Amino acid sequence: MKMSKKLIIASIALPLALSATGVFAFGGKHHQDRQEECRPGLDRGMMKELNLTDSQKEQFKTLRQANKEEMKERFKGEPEQRGELREDRAEKLNDLLLADKFDPAKATAIAQEKSNKQVERQVQMLSKQHKMFSILTPEQKEQFVELQKEHLEECGDDMPRHKGKDRK
Repeated sequence: MKMSKKLIIASIALPLALSATGVFAFGGKHHQDRQEECRPGLDRGMMKELNLTDSQKEQFKTLRQANKEEMKERFKGEPEQRGELREDRAEKLNDLLLADKFDPAKATAIAQEKSNKQVERQVQMLSKQHKMFSILTPEQKEQFVELQKEHLEECGDDMPRHKGKDRK
């Protein structure tokens, strides 16, 4: 085989091999499945075990639809704005990191801005979850708490433990 063909094959095979190695190192599909299984909250399996009434099921469906519409409206026509915000943030970070002297005040402002957005999203998510849980009866709420405890215990046993330098 000519050297040019070997180089072409190597340039195609090497990135594929490296990307596959990264997937296996991260845990592959199984790792992602375990993360999704072990999230706290009201999942479909738990909803079935709570024996929801038809009225409750309809209320959940209405809430999910409203949330879906809200998200569509929220992100409608925003790709340009989000791109501009991302560019602005990248520019601020570059200004900070490439400056002759590190400015802790600027770094704090950048970190605080990101943190505030995360807090805002978290509050919105918790508000939606609260609305969902308000549909449940007190007995169903108690049953949910028990199911969640069992679920988290199962997940805690299966999740790998990460060891740092200080831990043994």
